[in-house]
Amino acid sequence: MPVHAYVLIQTEVGRAASVARSVGAIPGVVTAEDVTGPYDVIVRVEAASVDELGRMVVSRVQLIEGITRTVTCPVVNL
Repeated sequence: MPVHAYVLIQTEVGRAASVARSVGAIPGVVTAEDVTGPYDVIVRVEAASVDELGRMVVSRVQLIEGITRTVTCPVVNL
C-alpha cells in the first residue's frame, strides 16, 4: 500500500508559483498548489514506503531553489 503525505512549503517572497511548478514536475507528486496563509505551497505526494517518501522530500523537494522550509505530514487511516 502506498504512503501518502502532504508537504507544506514556505518559500521566499514571490517564489510560490515557480516552486509549485518545479515541485509538480517531481515523480510521485500528485498535486502542487499555491495557497495563502502560513504556507505558500501545499503538495500531495505518493511513495512506495516511508523511506522513499523521506528520500523524495530530502533529495528532491528541499533542493528546489526558493524553498525556505518544509513540513511533511503523512496521511494516516484511522
